[in-house]
Amino acid sequence: MSAQPDLLYSEEEEALRAAVRDLLADHCDTPGVIARTESDAPHDLAAWKALADGMGLAGLLVPEAKGGQGATHREVAVVLEELGRAVAPVPYLTSAVVATEALLACEGEGGLLAELASGRRIGALAVALNIAPGGAYKVVRHEGGALYGELTGIADAAVADVLLVPADDGGLYAVDADAVTVTPQVSLDLTRPVATVVLQGAAGRLLGDAEPAVRRGLRAGVGLLASEQLGLAEWTLTETVRYLKDRKQFNRPVGGFQALKHRLAQLWLEVVNLRAAARGAADALATGDDVDVAVAVAQAYGAPVAVHAAEEALQLHAGIGMTWEHPIHLYLKRAKADSIAYGTAGAHRATLAELVDLQAP
Repeated sequence: MSAQPDLLYSEEEEALRAAVRDLLADHCDTPGVIARTESDAPHDLAAWKALADGMGLAGLLVPEAKGGQGATHREVAVVLEELGRAVAPVPYLTSAVVATEALLACEGEGGLLAELASGRRIGALAVALNIAPGGAYKVVRHEGGALYGELTGIADAAVADVLLVPADDGGLYAVDADAVTVTPQVSLDLTRPVATVVLQGAAGRLLGDAEPAVRRGLRAGVGLLASEQLGLAEWTLTETVRYLKDRKQFNRPVGGFQALKHRLAQLWLEVVNLRAAARGAADALATGDDVDVAVAVAQAYGAPVAVHAAEEALQLHAGIGMTWEHPIHLYLKRAKADSIAYGTAGAHRATLAELVDLQAP
């Protein structure tokens, strides 16, 4: 176990950040993202193709021997920070992180990892977005070699090519998307829609045991979601500071008022602490040191900070922040949806209390 994890960004990670930010500037501009939320196709598959095929980022967690890049969770965290800054409507967290991690726990993945790593296929773990690692999740019925049941709240199911479905026999099955019925649900986060998946005698290929695979996938989702929340919080803080420097009231910049300075200073401290927590979780996932504690800390702290940052941005932008044309509403909705994704902050605090033996009297 390393005594002191290195939470600083390496030169390679900063280069990766710059490349991803440039790509998203070309593919995920604000008007384009807002326009997609108003359409029947909110996902930006062109941006996904550029990330997955053009840059090879979908396979960062997949070993080179299995067709991936053989990188670590630290690099994935940098990508997610940039995706959070852009509220990019791509299935990176669900496919390149959660589904991929679940497959890494399965011995019978049979080349599916390489397909997800290349971006040729998009995967989704068929577990509701609100389920925390170790939490009870709904399973489908396995009968006569086919799968039957209904699953709700499945993130990015609308664009998934393959679903990883847990069944009541304890197995995790790969099911092609054209073998199921996917119905969109009303989603608060317009850039990460959820859907209902209905299986009526769908054929599935057994991948391995569901429980360890689901737990591993969700744990990675919890830890790396904090990096997405960090990127979101940093963008909202930066944009709010910029706006308050430009906006004038009583012939002086609004940002010069003491009360607003205090609010921004407090928010800056929260974001800095969130960066430490998110980096700690990414490093723990990469090294295997105190993983459960690190990811619980990151999400217990990260969710409220991201929501607070988005709320402050909305309030301090005043009237313009309330308009549909301004992107702040997308960030607030993403922050609120992320705050219940893979377990609430309260659930992670309770988990952390158990892990460090700090039970309430």
